[in-house]
Amino acid sequence: MTNEYKLLTPGPLTTTRTVKEEMLFDHCTWDEDYQQITQKIRRQLLELAHCDPQEYTVVVMQGSGTFGVESVLTSVVSKDEKVLLCTNGAYGDRQVKICEHAGIAYTQYAEPYDRIPSAEKVAEYLDADPSITHVSMIHSETTSGLLNDIQAVAKVAKAHGKTFMVDAMSSFGGVDIPVADWGIDFIVSSANKCIQGVPGFSFIICNKAKLEASKGKARSLSLDLWDQWNTLEKANGKWRYTSPTHVVLAFSKALDEMFEEGGIPVRSARYQLNNDLLIARMKALGFSTFLADHQGPIITTFLYPKGTSFDFHDMYEFIKERGYAIYPGKLTNEDTFRLGNIGEIYADDIEKVTELLAMYMGERGLLEAATGSASVPAAIAAMDKAGEPIKAAAPMGVKLAA
Repeated sequence: MTNEYKLLTPGPLTTTRTVKEEMLFDHCTWDEDYQQITQKIRRQLLELAHCDPQEYTVVVMQGSGTFGVESVLTSVVSKDEKVLLCTNGAYGDRQVKICEHAGIAYTQYAEPYDRIPSAEKVAEYLDADPSITHVSMIHSETTSGLLNDIQAVAKVAKAHGKTFMVDAMSSFGGVDIPVADWGIDFIVSSANKCIQGVPGFSFIICNKAKLEASKGKARSLSLDLWDQWNTLEKANGKWRYTSPTHVVLAFSKALDEMFEEGGIPVRSARYQLNNDLLIARMKALGFSTFLADHQGPIITTFLYPKGTSFDFHDMYEFIKERGYAIYPGKLTNEDTFRLGNIGEIYADDIEKVTELLAMYMGERGLLEAATGSASVPAAIAAMDKAGEPIKAAAPMGVKLAA
C-alpha cells in the first residue's frame, strides 16, 4: 500500500502507512475495547492542550471540522445571546454563514485577509455593545496562511467576562496552545490536521463549566455539544450515534506516533523548519509570499514572479505526476497558489517539490524571467544555498527525512 503522491495541503494531508493500516480492522461501536480507545483519545487530547481534566473535557463529534465549529456555535450561543465573530479569511466568513443559517445573533469584526484582528478593536466592540456574550475567531486562517493572535484576544475576552471560542482546525497539534492558561473556553480541531489522522470527525476541548451551562441551548439534535458529551461521560466512551470507527482507530495511532515523535514541541519545530525552508527556496526561485507579517507555519500563499504567466492547472498536473499535490489560491483579488507543509512531510520533501517547480519553470520557459537565468541546475543550486543555513539550524530531534 503506497501513496501515488504526497499532499502539500492543510488537510487532509499525508499520513503514515501505519496510521492507514489501522483502518484494516473492524470494530463494533458497542465494544468496550473500542470505547476505551475513545477515552484514551480524549485523555491524550487534554494532555496536548495542557488542560486539567477536572476543569476541561473533550467532546468528539462526527463529521468534518466545520461540523465541530457549527456544533459549538449552535450549542453554546443561546437565542438571547450574541457572538462577536472576528474574521480575516474564508473560514471566519464561514462562521458568519453558520450564524445566519441558524439564526444566531452576531456582530462581525472583519479585517482584510492579510491583517490580524486587533485585541484593541475587540475591546472596543465589547465596550460598545454589552449584549455581546461570546467571542469567536480562527487561529490558523488557511485562506492566506496567517496565524492570528488568539492569546491577546482571549485576554480581552476574559477581562470582559465573555466566553471565548477558537477554530484551531489547522493549528492544534502543530502549534502549542496552552488552552487553559490562555482562557480559551472552546477550541475546535479535526482528526485530519496536525495530529496527522484521516478525515471523519472533529473534536472540541471544552471548559466544563461553560459546557454545563450550554445544556438546552442547542439548535440541532445531531450537533448538540452538551448531549454528545453527556453520552460520552455516562456510557464511558460511547458516542451518541454511529461513530467513524476506522477513523477513530487511525487517529488513536496517529496520536501515539505524535507522542513518539516528541509531542507538539518536536512536531511544531518540524513544521516550522519545513515552512522556513519552503519560503527561502521559493524566494530564490522568484516567488514572494502574500503575507508580509504573521505568516503561520502551516501553509503559505505565494505570488507568482513578476513578468511571468503561469497556468496553475498545468503546473499542478506536472508536479502531481512527479509525486506531490499542491493547492490553488483562495484569494479573490490576487493570482496566487498555496503550499502546505504539515503532515508526514519533511525537509527533503520541500527540496524535492521546489526542484520540480524549477524543472517546470525551465520546461515552460518561465525560469529566466523569474530568476534571471534559464538554467535549472543554477536555480536548484541557488535554492540549496538559501536553504542550507535553515537545515543546519534544525532543532534537536527534528528529522529532515522520513
